[in-house]
Amino acid sequence: MRIRSIVTLSTAATALLLAAPQVSAAVPHDAQPAAKTAACPKTALKVGARQSGDPTVVHISVTNKSARACTVDRIPVVTFGDLDGAALPVPMGESGPYRVAAGKTVYAAVRTIADPSDPEARSVDTITVSANPAYSGRTFTAKQLGAGDEVLVWEPVTTWWKPSAAAADKALEDAVG
Repeated sequence: MRIRSIVTLSTAATALLLAAPQVSAAVPHDAQPAAKTAACPKTALKVGARQSGDPTVVHISVTNKSARACTVDRIPVVTFGDLDGAALPVPMGESGPYRVAAGKTVYAAVRTIADPSDPEARSVDTITVSANPAYSGRTFTAKQLGAGDEVLVWEPVTTWWKPSAAAADKALEDAVG
């Protein structure tokens, strides 16, 4: 009798789980489905970075140099010199594919520090940008970025990849004000 009750309960629980509405995480409107598009090989990607007119913001880009669409991770990986960790994504979210058409470039904006006079600020002489966490990325010196001798860093954030630099700047402004 007990075994039968357990089986009945198990069957009822399974039925309830199957009947429950599925809840999915919110996905920004510009996230692109890319389920059948292969990941971009590292050799197909050209990564760029430069200081914006705002000394607290770095613009990054990745170009798909191949003749086929491929995917990068929707969240760029941006690390700072020998400091631990990477810029946090805004909005928060999980890794996932972002489709980049053949020959096209996508953009992100990285706020390295909110207040350059913050006493917690750290300075680094390089940043490294990768479009895929499995790749080592490309390292840029502060001078290559156009940032002088150092980049100030404290609680950095990065946007997800966007189809234009203007869209990346707007996403950063919307996220951090």
